[in-house]
Amino acid sequence: MQENLNKNASEHHDSDAAQLASLGYESEFRRDMSPWANFSLGFTYLSPVVGVYSLFAYALAQGGPPMIWSFLIVGLGQLLVALVFSEIVAQYPVAGGVYPWARRLWGRKWAWITGWVYLMALLVTIASVAYGAGPYLSQVMGFNPSVNSTILCALVLLALSTIINFLGTRVLAAAAVIGFAAELIGALVVGFWLLFTQRVHGLDVLFDSFGAQGSHSYMYAFAAAGLIGIFQYYGFEACGDVAEEVPNPGVLIPKAMRRTIYIGGAAATFVCLALVLSVADIPAVIAGKDVTPVDTLLNAAFGAVGAKIVLGVVLISFLSCVMSLQAAASRLAYSYGRDDMIIGSRLLKKFSAARHIPPYSLLLAAFVPALIVLGSKVSTDALTKVISFAAFGIYLGFQLVVFAALRARLKGWKPSGKYQLGKWGLPVNIGALVYGIIAMVNMCWPRTPDAPWYDNYIVLLSGVIVVGIGLLYMMIHRSYGHSDVPYDIAIPKKDKLDNVSIGLDVPADSANQ
Repeated sequence: MQENLNKNASEHHDSDAAQLASLGYESEFRRDMSPWANFSLGFTYLSPVVGVYSLFAYALAQGGPPMIWSFLIVGLGQLLVALVFSEIVAQYPVAGGVYPWARRLWGRKWAWITGWVYLMALLVTIASVAYGAGPYLSQVMGFNPSVNSTILCALVLLALSTIINFLGTRVLAAAAVIGFAAELIGALVVGFWLLFTQRVHGLDVLFDSFGAQGSHSYMYAFAAAGLIGIFQYYGFEACGDVAEEVPNPGVLIPKAMRRTIYIGGAAATFVCLALVLSVADIPAVIAGKDVTPVDTLLNAAFGAVGAKIVLGVVLISFLSCVMSLQAAASRLAYSYGRDDMIIGSRLLKKFSAARHIPPYSLLLAAFVPALIVLGSKVSTDALTKVISFAAFGIYLGFQLVVFAALRARLKGWKPSGKYQLGKWGLPVNIGALVYGIIAMVNMCWPRTPDAPWYDNYIVLLSGVIVVGIGLLYMMIHRSYGHSDVPYDIAIPKKDKLDNVSIGLDVPADSANQ
């Protein structure tokens, strides 16, 4: 039996290497990441505890208890995106995720700007999660949070995460599984304890807004509160970022992506439900009298010592989230470097044979977030403006891939990987694009009319700035053309030859597919 297992593993390894070679690469990574470790990486990146605890007070104040329904709506929307990604990664299981996918679905320029937007968003998100952990660590350590203490805590978290990532795929995988177990157990224990000891409302409260909408339509309030769901459901794409470290990726990664949505979404919804049903004075939260309802609840339910233990679990969640984000960002930066797509590629594509990790790409994923965190010493307001791009940038990166996939389908692309949606591919792809556009509009919607215009439109403005800088860099440096690694290969051969016959520029390697 063991001999058969070894034979199957060897056959998968040979098949994985052959598939990657057909895409222009010979991987330096070791395929040491198990299916559960791959799922755990996506789960800890999604991090239901971090997402819910960070945004619960805001969402409850904006929309009251019905804000919880955003988890269901957004979960369904992001599931469509995950299904599109599943087909793509099954056919193109290359490290780096959205950049190599966009490269093969459309071309080099589209891939470059997709990767640029997503990399910037990841680096900013790493900084925002690390910075957000500061107040929790301050409470555990027993001192009052300040800008200096928050910066110190964030830098310590970044350092720990970087060390774990530097220890290699096996250690990263083990840490991801530990983080997943701690976060899930913590979420379930805290949730059930709150429901058994602190619950003051019935399920009917989930349909009572407590007047949170004020003079506006409730849809306006729900859209604002729904950001808790929108900011929650990403992380599944991290499963594909490490595609060269997973055996049989065409089968295992699509499963991990779906599990991330199902289990991560269910855990986040459960945590949110337990908190909503246990907040005694919801009108006080809506009125701004209780701005830290989570802290209030935890102290009431667990006492001072118990609350610190719970916060310790929350900190593990923050660390796991930063660790997973760094892994995703470093693989994307390495993918860029391997294709000579950006300044510094000579360093970004370097690989440690001993650790089987890209060291300089990992350092980039630590150094840039650290600089952003240190920037709060100069201006906390400036940090807020930078961080405002994080979620929007990730969604924009997603939708650039979703749109590229839709375009390729309409031109004749038929996914040929081990995971296929068949006749459902086109409607799912359209649904994913429509959902993503609605979500991005919601994130950009101006909701602070009394603030200066640049603050009211800060999310949209930050997105325009990042995309504008990327386009300017791309025009000046033209690094997108430095590599002839296969690109625009999804569209069938017939279309390519037709394009050649009318004089369009088509990559030679594509026409020969």
